[in-house]
Amino acid sequence: MRYQRSSALFQEAQKVIPGGVNSPVRAFKAVGGSPIFVKEAKGAYLYDVDGNKLIDYINSWGPMILGHAYPAVVDAVIEKARKGTSFGMPTEIETEIASLAVLMVPNIEKIRFVNSGTEACMSAVRLARGYTGKDKIVKFSGCYHGHSDSFLIQAGSGAITFGSPNSPGVTQGTAKDTLLARYNDLSHVEEIIAKNKGEVAAIILEPVAGNMGCIPPRDGFLQGLRSLCDRENIVLIFDEVMTGFRLAKGGAQELYNVHADIVTYGKVIGGGLPVGAFAAKAEIMNYLAPEGPVYQAGTLSGNPLAMAAGLAMLNELNNVPEHFESMNEKTKYLHEGLLSIFKEKSIPVCINRVGSMISVHFTEQEVYDFETATIAAQGDSFKKFFHGLLNENIYIAPSAYETWFLCDALTKEDLAYTLEACKRVISKW
Repeated sequence: MRYQRSSALFQEAQKVIPGGVNSPVRAFKAVGGSPIFVKEAKGAYLYDVDGNKLIDYINSWGPMILGHAYPAVVDAVIEKARKGTSFGMPTEIETEIASLAVLMVPNIEKIRFVNSGTEACMSAVRLARGYTGKDKIVKFSGCYHGHSDSFLIQAGSGAITFGSPNSPGVTQGTAKDTLLARYNDLSHVEEIIAKNKGEVAAIILEPVAGNMGCIPPRDGFLQGLRSLCDRENIVLIFDEVMTGFRLAKGGAQELYNVHADIVTYGKVIGGGLPVGAFAAKAEIMNYLAPEGPVYQAGTLSGNPLAMAAGLAMLNELNNVPEHFESMNEKTKYLHEGLLSIFKEKSIPVCINRVGSMISVHFTEQEVYDFETATIAAQGDSFKKFFHGLLNENIYIAPSAYETWFLCDALTKEDLAYTLEACKRVISKW
């Protein structure tokens, strides 16, 4: 058995950890079987506890843009750890990374570091409500912004997989202030705003959705939201936990030339360590305590290890912008190769790609929102595809509702092997 040790560890984990995992999508419920337990990782590869070497196409769900254990990031963490891991007091490095982020990202002047993407999105919504004096928010079906109560209303990713997007524990009072819109449907958003005139504080979305597979914004969608928010005095929030510093130096804002009012980030801004951040113009950020009335705090916010890792990562991306072009070229190569293979075998697929994010949907229809992604996820095709690739030592996200993330450590040989493996997998169908 290739994964005997992983299977045994999973059995032990279930005795002391709910479901045996500390984040639901890891449990393989969507694809069947037992999750893989990782021992270590380097570059584009995972090494599991059974001695298998896997090509990694999730990269810790996005932040390992340069690959696992990138030397400059590792060295920065080690050096900083020797001087102390947490102080609960200001450090100089917080200002250094904040200044670099403001330099790289368009339309932001100040940034506040927190501990996760969930915390960043939760804080961004609170700030938007405090800034506008309004209560309601609009989110999109299938978009996931963490597990804060406001967002678990038809959320994406693991919430879909486990069948409870309207999660128990979320009060009716919270739910009534969260309005659901269809992704890529501007007219639906306008209809919602018209029915809640003067009550909507913020519209929050993934500018490129990654929690119902990779779904790009249609032409004019982001621009239309920007105009609508300007007209109705609504704060536009881009959740760039996945897209920030990955699609471009300035993330989706730069790629699509659409400026949000508040932008949120996740672990990518900490080089893969537990961290998040939210940023905006000074006019909005100055509403935060201790300068303003909107409260947000955390002992580990801006902790030195995450700041050191993040600074090393952002410095590399800022100084060597060729990383973005390289990742885009590799993802395009994979995209075109996969499309050719499926076409040759007459297997209907819709492959969506933006930069170094890509996903395979088993349908001949366009996948552009939660409903079409759900239709595409029906049946066993994705499960067979996932396990087929796993048997070929290739690890993709264990859910049809997740995007793949490529890193720049992938070689052309890795990509060529992946395509050949895909041929072998589907030839058995």
